[in-house]
Amino acid sequence: MWNRTPSKAATLVAEGAVQAGEVAAAVEASPLVITCLTTFEDTRTTLEPAASALSGRALVTLNSGSPADARAMAVWATGCGARFLAGAVKNVPAAVGAPDTLLYYSGDKTVFDEYETTLKVLGGDTVHLGDQSDLAALYEMAVGAMLLPALVGFFQDAVAVQARGLDVSSMVRFAGKWLDMIKSLLPVYAEEIDGGDYTDAASSVNLFLAGAAHDRDLTEETNVDTAWLAPLHDLLERAAAAGHGDHSIAALTEVLRKSAQTA
Repeated sequence: MWNRTPSKAATLVAEGAVQAGEVAAAVEASPLVITCLTTFEDTRTTLEPAASALSGRALVTLNSGSPADARAMAVWATGCGARFLAGAVKNVPAAVGAPDTLLYYSGDKTVFDEYETTLKVLGGDTVHLGDQSDLAALYEMAVGAMLLPALVGFFQDAVAVQARGLDVSSMVRFAGKWLDMIKSLLPVYAEEIDGGDYTDAASSVNLFLAGAAHDRDLTEETNVDTAWLAPLHDLLERAAAAGHGDHSIAALTEVLRKSAQTA
């Protein structure tokens, strides 16, 4: 193994791992090379001194980045003679190795099939999305986009609760139940979006639009800054103006979908 910061490898070395002094030595030590860095650019920069050693080996990358970055990485890796598999860890670092931790991969299926048992050591919920090298990056970004809005919503609620002198911990169970409810709706919304039919509106755009006024009331009562919601309110207003007011809230996807002329 090799780490850009040698001291960070101490725990693994104590458990029997062999620490290489140079990245090329680590690459040459195995037919399977797994990297875990922040971006595709970081990965490529780190591996460049060992580029010639990648020939004939399987390269699995675990990092963040755009689909375009993944495609560029695939071109570079295969140009070096490696079989390439891009991956993404959809959990916090402490969860790596757990049986329910999700990792998904895309790219050379022969690499996945050959080393699936090894890859499952990193997380038991291991999925190959397809042969296209950029699918893991696409899903990593698409699914990850839900994180920040959900967290900011929780943080806003935390400030509102504290404004009443209450502990944030008092609402955690309720927030969890709310997220469970949202999770249960995802298959319904996915079916509506895939079918392009939003007419069966259990929760309409207009219903959400009416609720926007409550956000302004919350600001006045608790002095919570809800300005981050303004773009979401604008999205609701544009959807209603486009004729989706009585349609399912999933119709927001039609407003989010840029035309070829404006993309």
